[in-house]
Amino acid sequence: MPDRAQPDAFRPDTPRPETPLALELLVHGVAGAAPAELLGDPRTVRVTGDSTAAVFRRTEDADAEAHPERYAGRPVPEAYCWSRLTSGNGARALWLLLLPFMVANLAHWARPATSTADPAPRAVRTYGVLVRVLALSLTVLLIAAACEVALDLLAWQCAGSGTCAGSRSWLGFLGPGGGWWAQPGRRLALGALVPTALTGLLWYLSNRTWSAYESQPPPAGAADPDTASDTAPALGRPGFWYGRRLVARLRAAHTAAGLLTVAVAVSVPTARHDRRAGAPVLAALGTVTQVLLAAGAVTVAWVVCRRGRTEARPDHRLDRAAVTLLPGAALALLAAVVLHACWPRPGWTATGRLPGDLTFGVLMLGQGLCVLALAAVARYLYRRAPDPATALHGLGGPAVAMLGCALGGVMSGGVAQRVADWLDGGATPGMPGAPLPGPPVLLSWQAAVLPPLLLVLALLAGWFAVRGARERSRLAATVAAEYPGETPDRARSRRIAGARTAAALTDSAPWFVAAVSGITLVLGAGALAGAWLSGEVPGEAARGTAPLLEAAARAAQDAGSWLIGIGIAAFVAWGRRAYRDPAARRTIGILWDVGTFWPRAAHPFAPPCYAERAVPDLTWRMAGWTGRTGGRLVISGHSQGSVLAAAAVWQLPPAARRRVALLTYGSPLARLYGRWFPAYFGPGPLTALHREVDCWRNLWRATDPIGGPALPGAGQDVDRGPLADPIAYGRSARHPLPAPLLGHSDYQADPTFATERDALLTRLDTAARADVPGQRVVVVSKERAAPAASADPPGTAG
Repeated sequence: MPDRAQPDAFRPDTPRPETPLALELLVHGVAGAAPAELLGDPRTVRVTGDSTAAVFRRTEDADAEAHPERYAGRPVPEAYCWSRLTSGNGARALWLLLLPFMVANLAHWARPATSTADPAPRAVRTYGVLVRVLALSLTVLLIAAACEVALDLLAWQCAGSGTCAGSRSWLGFLGPGGGWWAQPGRRLALGALVPTALTGLLWYLSNRTWSAYESQPPPAGAADPDTASDTAPALGRPGFWYGRRLVARLRAAHTAAGLLTVAVAVSVPTARHDRRAGAPVLAALGTVTQVLLAAGAVTVAWVVCRRGRTEARPDHRLDRAAVTLLPGAALALLAAVVLHACWPRPGWTATGRLPGDLTFGVLMLGQGLCVLALAAVARYLYRRAPDPATALHGLGGPAVAMLGCALGGVMSGGVAQRVADWLDGGATPGMPGAPLPGPPVLLSWQAAVLPPLLLVLALLAGWFAVRGARERSRLAATVAAEYPGETPDRARSRRIAGARTAAALTDSAPWFVAAVSGITLVLGAGALAGAWLSGEVPGEAARGTAPLLEAAARAAQDAGSWLIGIGIAAFVAWGRRAYRDPAARRTIGILWDVGTFWPRAAHPFAPPCYAERAVPDLTWRMAGWTGRTGGRLVISGHSQGSVLAAAAVWQLPPAARRRVALLTYGSPLARLYGRWFPAYFGPGPLTALHREVDCWRNLWRATDPIGGPALPGAGQDVDRGPLADPIAYGRSARHPLPAPLLGHSDYQADPTFATERDALLTRLDTAARADVPGQRVVVVSKERAAPAASADPPGTAG
């Protein structure tokens, strides 16, 4: 019977030399890098992989396994290049439109950590359900905004106005006297094609990106579901990077929700007319369809709330009924509603606006209440296992969710505002003299809160700038003392202190996010109350009050509308530029490197998770190479690459993990991921990783805005730093030219890098030579002496 921890695919197929080969697997960070740049040689060859992600070596190292004697005392370098997962062809720039969905998905992973002794499963499930409900509301909000533009503003208001439709020839066939399509119900049915097509596009993109990026099962035996502990860190569980079942369920539910939203937008005005017109048969049919729509909405909510992620084993099964029947039934119901709306209704004319105020108001109120409930659950979880390093004392997830809702509201409402301004010509929607009623009043109130929000943000930025200037002056006075024998240079000291101060601003980001989220919640509540209480746009609601208040309300309304327009124009321009310019496309790719590391556990229409391809790639490579050759391997990750490296090491079987060392530098493992995602990268999981991977070093600089200590409380066990930056303060015989400030880049140029890498390989070699079954090997480095213990496998515990 084969060893479960080392499947046949990873067993050696060649005789192992007396001195095993050493391999350094380089993983680049968010900016990406070409193989030639990573390997320092323009002649490279692809060892394994495809055009999207692959492993490369220098041409001269392609047959290194056949000639291990050539590499005595040095490792064979190879590079895993994954940047095309996030910055490939130009069409990926359109993923910017999915930004609110991505932020909502991040909120799922920002849950506070729980203790092993008290995991609080009900609270954790409640947290997941609330985030999934919030994500569902964002899908409904997007499709509702598309319905507002296509059905209300165009098909109902503009096409129903002879002036508006007459000035636009392409709308003439829908205007009064335009023929068969002039009836309001048929105009609504035609307009429904736009949000329906948008829903279909989101479904297609989600399905296609799953097949292209995330359908990568883990290697057989790399993580054994039968032996994995329930208390093991989540990223070490076999099903963490393969959640096919949940994504498929959520995709079906969100697709059905989008189709049902379109059906409701067509059905409500049609049924209302039938009841007022006294058409009993049509009214009865309308009532039946609305009952079915309500039943469909309940079913969608049940599917979303019913089941979360299963990480104990890969999700190979699918819920065929939900995945197939739910979108199909919603599409059939939409078709029935459209046919019902197309039935002849003589004398029906379109007046006013469709009932969008209630729709958007209910969505906004529901999102606010959901965020507050999420905050209560997060705070409850944090109190059970408090960790001072956690962002916002456990409220990071709710704050991120609030930002996602705000982004969704601004983007969806902004499109409606811009279209209404375009249709109204020079008039202001909702104000006296406007030819059309315009979009829902709530959208105008949302636009009006943007100027005060931006003012508060400007004040916050000014406060951080003043505090940073003071800190820079304080640090500048002590910089020269860190370089013994150097003559103080005020300008040089200020530059170094400025770099450190700017890097330290990263640690203030949680409170900035908290301020933005809190102000957004308060202003959003005020906008909702103003819209519902007044029923008018801010400029009209303030008419007749104090002159200063009236002028401020009108200025905020106009400025907010223009700010939304400018923001959307800049957004579209950036997307178009990224489509044509590879450099701009890479910038967008960097944004997704951070935002799309996590699987789509809350929103299936978020941009795809590249780690569900990259982590299995690295796991396959490490387990396969160490099992086949018996050699030692250092996986060397920079920035985001260090996060991928750690996640891949977590997935390794014990037999392979004993031959692998981890070298991270410029790493956000604790500083960003541990702070914002404590349940997965907090002190507990990272300490467990150190127990399982004894050979781990982390390099960091005080001038690095991203990297930092991985285990601050572990002394020099893992972390080596802060490294000197710059290496030299002034000119000298050894450094005749000014040494640059490196910050987040060029860690490999620091002499400490090679020293720590070689030390890791030496420790791996010592452990491998002394590896006796059932005996713990204690490796002593010059930094520390590790006491012996009996519970851990040889060479894996600290």
